[in-house]
Parts: sequence; C-alpha cells; structure tokens
Amino acid sequence: MAAAARRAAGLLPLLLSSPSGARTQFRRAISLISPPRSYRLLSHPARPFSTSPFSASASASNGAAAERTRELHLYNTKSRKKEHFRPRAPDGEVGMYVCGVTPYDDSHIGHARAYVAFDVLYRYLRYLDYEVHYVRNFTDIDDKIIARANQLGEDPFSLSKRFSDDFLSDMANLQCLPPSVEPRVSDHIDHIINMIKQILDNNCAYVVGGDVYFSVDNFPEYGELSGRKLDDNRAGERVAVDERKRNPADFALWKAAKDGEPWWESPWGPGRPGWHIECSAMSAHYLGHSFDIHGGGEDLIFPHHENEIAQSRAACCDSSINYWIHNGFVNVNSQKMSKSLGNFVTIRKVIEMYHPLALRMFLLGTHYRSPINYTIEQLNVASDRLYYTYQTLRDCEESCQQQHKNSGDSLPASTLNYIQKLHDEFETSMSDDLHTSVALAAISEPLKVMNDLLHTRKGKKQEKRLESLATLEEKIRVVLSVLGLLPSSYHEALQQLREKALRRASITEEHVLQKIEERTAARKAKQYEKSDEIRKELAAVGIALMDGPDGTTWRPSVPLSEEEAVVVKT
Repeated sequence: MAAAARRAAGLLPLLLSSPSGARTQFRRAISLISPPRSYRLLSHPARPFSTSPFSASASASNGAAAERTRELHLYNTKSRKKEHFRPRAPDGEVGMYVCGVTPYDDSHIGHARAYVAFDVLYRYLRYLDYEVHYVRNFTDIDDKIIARANQLGEDPFSLSKRFSDDFLSDMANLQCLPPSVEPRVSDHIDHIINMIKQILDNNCAYVVGGDVYFSVDNFPEYGELSGRKLDDNRAGERVAVDERKRNPADFALWKAAKDGEPWWESPWGPGRPGWHIECSAMSAHYLGHSFDIHGGGEDLIFPHHENEIAQSRAACCDSSINYWIHNGFVNVNSQKMSKSLGNFVTIRKVIEMYHPLALRMFLLGTHYRSPINYTIEQLNVASDRLYYTYQTLRDCEESCQQQHKNSGDSLPASTLNYIQKLHDEFETSMSDDLHTSVALAAISEPLKVMNDLLHTRKGKKQEKRLESLATLEEKIRVVLSVLGLLPSSYHEALQQLREKALRRASITEEHVLQKIEERTAARKAKQYEKSDEIRKELAAVGIALMDGPDGTTWRPSVPLSEEEAVVVKT
C-alpha cells in the first residue's frame, strides 16, 4: 500500500512542455505509476508559463537555462546570507540530499513542514529546467528504533519498515514527489565502514574497545556551520557522554554491539553505525563527495550537520557542499511541540479531519525558514482558502466546457496584464528564497477576476470572456502544480473538503439539507429570526449557507466564532 502511495505521488512531476523539459527520468517515473489511492494526485502534466506571458499559447518553454527570467537565490546557513544558486555541473544537473526520518513512530507535522519545504524546492528547480538528483534517506537502525522495538516486543527492522511505509503514505497524501533515491542505512553498511576506515587513516578518529570516535580536536574547522566554538559544544543529542572520549564533543562513528541489538561485522568488531556517519556515506555514494544542496530541519544544524561536514572532509579533503538549507521549527499554539507537553501532532491525526492539501496550504503560508505556529484556527483558514480556490477553478472549468470558445484570437489587454503580473510575482517570489506565501498571494487577484467573469453581470459581457477564463485557469494551475497544490480533479477535491468539514462539525449532509429545508420554510413563513438562528447554528460549526437564484446550497467555511476571533486579532 505504501509503495503504491509513493508511486501515486509520482503523478505530479512538473513536466515541461518543451522537449528539454520532458526528461527521461520523468518519463520513467510516470511509467511506474499504479492506480491512485484515496487522494488522487495530478494525472495530467501542468504546462508552464510561456516565455512570452502575453501569448495565449502555453506551448513554448520557459525552462531552458538561456531563457530563465529569474535567477534563483537561496539562503545558505553556512554563509548566513542569500546566495545566487549556481549548480556545480555545467549542464545544470543538481545534486540534493535531504536528511530523512528515523522511523520509530508516526510522522508529525514537523516532518510535514520539512519535506513539503524541500518538495517545493525540488519542484521549483525542475520548473527552472534543472535536472535534479534528489536523495532522501531512512535511518532504519538507531537507538530510538531499538528502544521502541524492545518496548513493543517487535523486531527493529520490522518496526522501522512499518513506520517507513507509513511515512511514504503520509508524503504521498501531502503530494510530495518521491525522491530519485531513498536509501536505507542497513543497505549501506559497507559504504559506512569504508568511510570510517578513511577517517581513521587520516588520523581524525580513534578506536576504544570496539567503538570508533571522531576526534574533533583533529579537525580545526569544526563548528564552521553552526558558528559554535569547540568549548561550547555538547557531546550530542542522542548519546550519553562516554568517559573514554578524548574530548566530550567527540562523537561515535561506530558502536560496539550490545546484547539484543542488531550488529554487523567490522574491522573493529561487531557493531553498528553511529548516527551521523550514515548521511556522509550515503550522500557520497549517490552524489559524490561534493554536491550542490544539503537540507534538513533547523534542529539538525548542530550536531548532525556539523558532524557530517567534519567526517566527510576527514574522509575526503575535497568534500564540499555549496548550499546548506534548513527549515524552521513548528510550534503548536505558541508552544514548542513535544510529547512531554502533550501537544505532539501527527500528520495522520491532522488529515483525519482536514484534507491533506489544507495542511500543505497552511505550511506554505509561512516562509520555510521562519517558525510556524500550528493552530486549528489557522488550519481552518487554510482549508477555507483551498476550497475557494478549487471552487473558482471548478466553476471556470464547467463554464468553459459547457460553452464554445473561440481560439486563435488575442486576449483582451486586461487579461494579458493579469497574466503578466501573475507570472512576474510568482517567479520573483519563488526565486527569492522560495517565498511561497507571496506566490500564494499572487493568485488572489486572478481568482477574483475569474469570479467576476463567472458571476457578475458586467463580467459576463466582457469580450473574450471564456478565452480569458481558460487562460487564467491554465496559469493558476501552473502555480498550484509547482507548489504541490494541484489535485487530479477539482470536483473530487471539493467533495473531499466537504466530507472533512462535515466530520469536523459531527453532522451528516442529510442533517445539513434538512436544516436548509427548515430554513427555507421559515423564510416563506416570514419567520426570519428562526431562519437566522439556523444559519448561525450551522455557521458556528463551519457550514456556510449560500442563497442563490436556484435555491440554497452549503459550503465549508471557517467556523463563525473563529472567523470573528481572526477579525478581532487583525
């Protein structure tokens, strides 16, 4: 099931319409697609903005390097500033490694925040026509996995495989594209052992009773990523201080076997890898000792990424990574998320009540490097915004299907201006260190214009109305695709959003329809106070009633009490 979910996520590659964009690896990915899961993803490639934004056709590519209209700038944690992104390879191929999960429990919204952020980077690099080799690992053997497996009486590898599959299912539901490679530590023990040998040979590690420790004193550059001085460093996040260490900051490259724990043979006796060495070994194996981007959560800057730099360069003096990129923390109701505080929120818990893309919309509403505060109120706002977006696009789709539209003629100047503005704001914001919140805001005006064309008397009389609607929908679709928010069907997504709203309200659609009938009868009887009470009763639980020429319908909304609170705060 999880493998199918992962392949389903592959339905969303942003395939460019030009020959240069239709990369061989993307075609291979599509050939592996299995039938869709519960949340079906994009089944048709989104077309990019044409090089000339004033053209009604989207067939021209804007992806080729020579045609890029914006230079990408990314914030580099190491230099502490935004830098112009220049890949190492002259042909534009990009190597990107992102630290994956340690699968010992259900994935939480902090994981969602990290992997959605790097999924957007992956998508935008491909939108710019870079060939990206994206590696994201699984740490499938670790102290936490062993402890949890012992607690549950389960084999550690069985437990990590189970939670790895669940993680992949979560990522598919969030419409995160599958990486090029997803290596597991247990499959790369030989590579890890060979790297440790190199570090020992270069006099940057020592052996103590079957354990191998990295010697930070023998690596003068230690601390250059985090900015920490050696005296400030703590021994590590996952291990107790070992009195046999030469320096308390020294960290384990290899751990001697203990009773009841998995182990492998090594030159230093049976044991297993330390936490940090795995990423150095696997990134070097798949991307080489030097590559473009290494990413992860802000909590990994020290000690994990600091230690990665040290051991990678100790093994190979030419090792270097151009851009270190980190996402910010997630707080829950303005408190740090932790199990001890009882505010630990899993992805699965959220999507029981909310559409997965509502969670993704919420996460993209804050710049990836800034801390984000998770609240139900803000999740409701994101869900409401998502519904409005899909409803507008669905109305546009239906209108264009039902009525004949001419083709070949130029669009009105006003439409072309909106397209140009959307194009500029989207690429400017995304190329400025992935400002997704600004990119999302850029579609607000085009959506309003579309609603005017669809529903107002003046809009319905506008010249080339259907052509304008179709073109605006096409351009918004591109933005949504790059942001990972484009569903396979607007209709299906709207239905799923409605079902989640009913679940949150703890009512059925039959109950809502019954209330609509009661309200209609009250209005006919001029019982307006009762009519208002019914409307407010439903609005309080997030069900908005919409009166129109054909009667009353309903849609999900921000619960009335929350909506009033947001207004007050604003």
